[in-house]
Amino acid sequence: MEVLYYSLAALAGLAAGAAACFFVLRRLESQNLHSAEMRAKDLISQAEKNAENILKESELKAKDEFFKKREDFNREADQTRNEQRDQERRLEKKEDLLEQQSENLLKKEKVFQQNEKKLNERREHLEKKIKDAESLVEQETRKLHEITGMSRAEAEKTLLERLDRELADEVAGRIQKNEEQIKSVSEEKARRILATAIHRYAADHTADTTVSTVDIPSDDMKGRIIGREGRNIRTFEKATGVDVIVDDTPGVVIVSAFDNIRREVARLSLSKLIQDGRIHPTRIEEVVKETQEEMDRNILEFGKQAVMEANVGHVHDKLVHLLGRLRFRTSYSQNVLNHSVEVAYLCGMMADELGLDGRLARRCGLLHDVGKAADHEMEGGHPKIGAELAKRYGETSKEVLHAIIGHHDDVTVDHIYTVLVAAADAISAARPGARRETLEKYVKRLEELEALAQGFPGIEHAYAIQAGRELRVIANAHVLTDSEALKTCREIAKSIEQQLNYPGEIKVTVVRETRSVEFAR
Repeated sequence: MEVLYYSLAALAGLAAGAAACFFVLRRLESQNLHSAEMRAKDLISQAEKNAENILKESELKAKDEFFKKREDFNREADQTRNEQRDQERRLEKKEDLLEQQSENLLKKEKVFQQNEKKLNERREHLEKKIKDAESLVEQETRKLHEITGMSRAEAEKTLLERLDRELADEVAGRIQKNEEQIKSVSEEKARRILATAIHRYAADHTADTTVSTVDIPSDDMKGRIIGREGRNIRTFEKATGVDVIVDDTPGVVIVSAFDNIRREVARLSLSKLIQDGRIHPTRIEEVVKETQEEMDRNILEFGKQAVMEANVGHVHDKLVHLLGRLRFRTSYSQNVLNHSVEVAYLCGMMADELGLDGRLARRCGLLHDVGKAADHEMEGGHPKIGAELAKRYGETSKEVLHAIIGHHDDVTVDHIYTVLVAAADAISAARPGARRETLEKYVKRLEELEALAQGFPGIEHAYAIQAGRELRVIANAHVLTDSEALKTCREIAKSIEQQLNYPGEIKVTVVRETRSVEFAR
């Protein structure tokens, strides 16, 4: 029984333990299920939040894209509207211009009609006057015949005899001119001396062109030369006193100035800056200062070289410096220093041929244009300035001083060396290609030639052709007869000889033409 009791108790304990285990397991399962549900809810909540955030970000991006496209559209629309407004303004300007041109054409047409009407009235008036004049001429001719008692044939004979006398005077003048030409043959020795001097001294060139350009390695260098906001080019122009032209010409920068020395200083300075590569205001001022000092030394060296080449002996340093300045001076495109050396050689050769002092003659020729180195700094012509400077700097020779002041016939010639300098100066300037006549002087000479011919009565137009070597004159056929046209031609030629200076000869041609026009209807 006791065993049974213990067995039942054990079974009861086992049953109770089994029940307790069951309840514990159910409790644990319930707790796990609850925690899993909580985690699921948290995940769902987090997913919903993420979805809302993604949705909001998508909406913001969509709005940004929309605003951006709308701004682009508005910008393009504004640009299109501006272009349309510009086109409308251009069209309005063109319309205004066309209207103005149309008004101008109408005005010109009215003025043309008025002028045509006036011309017709004037032509009728002139025709009436011509008829009246012809009748008056006939009346006066009859009166002259009555007064003189001469017939028309006798009057013509008298006029022809008078014309023969005038022609005889002209023939006498031509004979005298030919006699003078024959007389010039007696001056063969002088011409031989000049020809010998010219042949012995054959200069390589006498004309010089002064166009200063600076080559640059690349077009990028142009921007460095200009500098930020143009500070480099302004500093360079202020330091050198020149104008620097930077244009679209590839690989070239142009330096422009009226003073050749300044232009040369600027050209050398700019070349140094380009080679150095350091281009800024401080460096520019340093290089320009160095170049100016170098230019002063070069000018003195040019003067010394000219003195040695001409072999004229000792010359004062100031005069040597002035001679060096002539290296950068031109006269009608001819380099003045080269011209002075050439004149010195020619003077020396002619003096040697004449048995004079060749060294003194060369000195006169070398210093004759020294005043041109300072003519922009002192008042007066270069002969007077040159003589004053030479006298100031120790030139004591009267022949040299007189040759400087008198080689342009400004004073009475008292020394033979002055004549030699004037002749050598003319030879050097007249050498083919030595000088170029300025356009203003050439045009002025043609205008004077035409104005002289148009000053004669009965001349309608005058045209200078063949570079001024021929004058073509158009005569009014209603005013001048053939005989009067011939007389006018001779008078024009005489007036040209008396009033104008010109090289060679000028051919005068008077054209008188009558035209008869009729229409067959």
